[in-house]
Amino acid sequence: MPATHVVTNQVPPLVGHDVAADAALLDGLHRHGAGWAEPELHELGQLAGSEQAQEWGRLANAYPPVLRTHDRYGNRSDEVEYHPAYHELMTVAVRHGMHAAPWRDERPGAHTARAARFYTWTQVEAGHGCPISMTYAVVPALRHNAAIADRYEPLLTSRSYDPGLRVPDTKLGLTAGMSMTEKQGGSDVRANTTAAVPQADGSYLLTGHKWFTSAPMCDLFLVLAQAPGGLTCFLLPRVLPDGTRNRMHLQRLKDKLGNRSNASSEVEYDEAVAWPVGEEGQGVRTIIQMVNMTRLDCVIGAAAGMRQGVVQAVHHATHRQAFGSYLVDQPLMANVLADLAVESEAATTLAMRLAAATDRAMAGDEAETAFRRLGLAVSKYWLCKRAAVHANEALECLGGNGYVEESGMPRLYRDAPLNSIWEGSGNVAALDVLRAMASGGTEAFFAELATGADTRLDAAISDLRRRLPEADQSSARRVVERMALVLQGSLLVRHGHPAVADAFCASRLGGDWGAAFGTLPFGVDTAAIVARVGVK
Repeated sequence: MPATHVVTNQVPPLVGHDVAADAALLDGLHRHGAGWAEPELHELGQLAGSEQAQEWGRLANAYPPVLRTHDRYGNRSDEVEYHPAYHELMTVAVRHGMHAAPWRDERPGAHTARAARFYTWTQVEAGHGCPISMTYAVVPALRHNAAIADRYEPLLTSRSYDPGLRVPDTKLGLTAGMSMTEKQGGSDVRANTTAAVPQADGSYLLTGHKWFTSAPMCDLFLVLAQAPGGLTCFLLPRVLPDGTRNRMHLQRLKDKLGNRSNASSEVEYDEAVAWPVGEEGQGVRTIIQMVNMTRLDCVIGAAAGMRQGVVQAVHHATHRQAFGSYLVDQPLMANVLADLAVESEAATTLAMRLAAATDRAMAGDEAETAFRRLGLAVSKYWLCKRAAVHANEALECLGGNGYVEESGMPRLYRDAPLNSIWEGSGNVAALDVLRAMASGGTEAFFAELATGADTRLDAAISDLRRRLPEADQSSARRVVERMALVLQGSLLVRHGHPAVADAFCASRLGGDWGAAFGTLPFGVDTAAIVARVGVK
């Protein structure tokens, strides 16, 4: 080999580490009563950091799903073929209960433990998290129909991944999706035109077109359609009880920016058989329970992406030399890395708090239910917005190497905007905050904010109290952003590392922060913050 190809000053692959060795994650796990889950979490983290799992993630995206609409004889088959790596990722996710374990796990902190596992494993590959998240979210909605819930909940919570297309009752485990949006309405689901015609046996026949249906090879779907009594939620299986295919035809797969391992499709219902979940005319109220659970996963997924980005950036800077010293030791790079780490820890801490609120809300805590309602809408807006700019800066820390597919950073960058769009884009989330405040959530939100521990935080809370009564649609984004920052600051001041809390308050709340990452003010302990990332 010519001497010009001798490799020096190159960063070794980041493999063989424990993805769950994350101080903010583990602190949250124990703080919120789910410390019992730590051994399994580290087992999962070791697998997530392995070369094998990272290769699964690469292959699932390099070879995206393929739609087969017809078989060799011209009959409709409506099958989506996935690379085997996708099924490996799904198998691990289901085996570790990321899809629905909290619904049958009576231990305290079950939703928090599940959130920690989802956060850890989706750092390997985010796309397969979509059907996992939807299966998690479908259970509370299904409980609007006791007979359906009794029939399918044991299979939805099973830890066996069984991807074959068969009668649901004959399988070892099920996955579920939802089919809401139509091309004329998007987020405005009340504009849906899919029609549902009642039948004598209690079923309905659905006819219409859905513009986005992700993970179309799931076994069951919650579908919104217009029944005689108004917009209604229905359960629609891919395979009917007699073994025949339901008339759910896949028209095409979406050609997306990212999230490539996950098939997103356009679906045509041609008198497809479905059963009502909830009363006629109450479709939005019924399916919103599913949406509120998947929104939690949008927040967790955004936090996971930030963690993945800062880990890669710190690893690179620790091993890469420039201008006579390692990048991590150069003050300007240290400021960038610390700023990314602060953002990541704030996101993780908030995501775990919302998971804990889910545990408490499910146990009947009204105050936690009110806090979760508003806090989740605030966090869905802000964390999902921050994920994209965070991925951009983390990629840049690797320089040109970060712009190359082999680094994995382009996939992280492409995937980052999805959680901001899925389950309601920025404006939808901001308007939801206004609705939550109008329904009485403000008191529960402010009850969560700590005062007296940091003057910068105290001033920000006072300023927020002044602003909220004047909040309207035109100012909603600015107000929601401030709510998110104050909430994150409060959590870090109470529970975070002192250096991280100080840096957050000095920059995000103190006003001495630039428009880009790497503009933390003078005096911040960047070395202590970067050291908490925990990679070498």
